[in-house]
Amino acid sequence: MEAELAALAATTGTTLVTLLATDTWNSMREGMVVLWRRARPDRAEDVGAELDAARAELLAVRDASDLRTEAETRDEIRAEWQGRVRRLLHAHPEVAEDLRALLAETAPAATASPTPPATTQQATASGEARIYQAGRDLHLDQR
Repeated sequence: MEAELAALAATTGTTLVTLLATDTWNSMREGMVVLWRRARPDRAEDVGAELDAARAELLAVRDASDLRTEAETRDEIRAEWQGRVRRLLHAHPEVAEDLRALLAETAPAATASPTPPATTQQATASGEARIYQAGRDLHLDQR
């Protein structure tokens, strides 16, 4: 059970950081606050403010156009929230199902890719060599 909760916390941290600068952020933020309100009502509002601060920090770094710093900031925020969620789940395992539901609701937005990844292919042939390249399906009928 502990490994499962740790994996759930890791997924949450990653999803949270992925969504920080997206339109789905508000759903994730509100879901996290509701989760904390259920388990630790005394901390719910603070958690909302801390999530807002994490988002503001990441957006400020992004605006500065420093890719290395942005990656480091993402890693730091991810690790921080993974730890927080892991500790919450350890103390209140009853919220695990609510957290899974929140991730199911928001994760498609975290993994959605608006444009397909770029594919670059290069080949060199000499003599009577043949080269076949495809970005996807390739069907050949040679005899």
